[in-house]
Amino acid sequence: MRAWVNGRILESIDEAAITVTDHGFTVGDGVFEAVKVVDGVPFALSRHLARLSRSAAALGLPPVDEQLVRRAVAESMAGQDLPLGRLRITWTGGVAPMGSNRGEAPPTLTCVAGAMAPYPETAAAVSVPWPRNERGALAGVKSTSYAENVVALAHAAERSADEALFANTLGNICEGTGSNIFYVVDGELRTPTLASGCLAGVTRALVLEWFGGREVDEPMAALEAASEAFLVSTTRDVQGIHSLDGRRLPAPGPVTREAARTWALREAEQPDP
Repeated sequence: MRAWVNGRILESIDEAAITVTDHGFTVGDGVFEAVKVVDGVPFALSRHLARLSRSAAALGLPPVDEQLVRRAVAESMAGQDLPLGRLRITWTGGVAPMGSNRGEAPPTLTCVAGAMAPYPETAAAVSVPWPRNERGALAGVKSTSYAENVVALAHAAERSADEALFANTLGNICEGTGSNIFYVVDGELRTPTLASGCLAGVTRALVLEWFGGREVDEPMAALEAASEAFLVSTTRDVQGIHSLDGRRLPAPGPVTREAARTWALREAEQPDP
């Protein structure tokens, strides 16, 4: 693993690098992207950087310097053999006074690159009792304020599940802690619309473009009629759901298998779609 922080490579991943007054550390005032690396090449990097910029703008952070980020990506990956890896790019409000107000310091930029193990082919998912606020200030933003997801994942782990699924305040299907969900009802592949408050996932968008599916907002109860379902994310790709709130599902089901096959073919053809 190799880390780049504000223009320099750390001698050790454990080296002190971020001040305790950084606003991203003290109040979670930051945004980030996780990017998969395939055979030493960051996949869909341009889409991830575009979303990083949108997230920063939504939080009112200074504009992201894309060229600097690309430099950080290249330098953090240099010298590493990464047949399958992961980048984490983080852009925060920088040094600030204690409290919620921002300071005058420039943003902090970090990039960490390292190897990643592939996800299992299938996962168990459970719904959680806390809703996503589709009208909240952070709706659809990939913010570093992730404590809600930590709590939800702990709830899932206590129930022997791998991912937690949120409804929104309307009771409609929204998203996982770090994934988007697709499900099949009456042979039709569906996924929540962005108006649900879910993250505009890069993998979600590419599955819709490459494989298809209908965007629709439906109550969580609609999942009870699903014949199969799968999760998508940068690190999961297409991952079947074999258990949904304790109900066994075929995984990977026929639609999931075809979506995964299409994904693998198109990903190999287009490293930066």
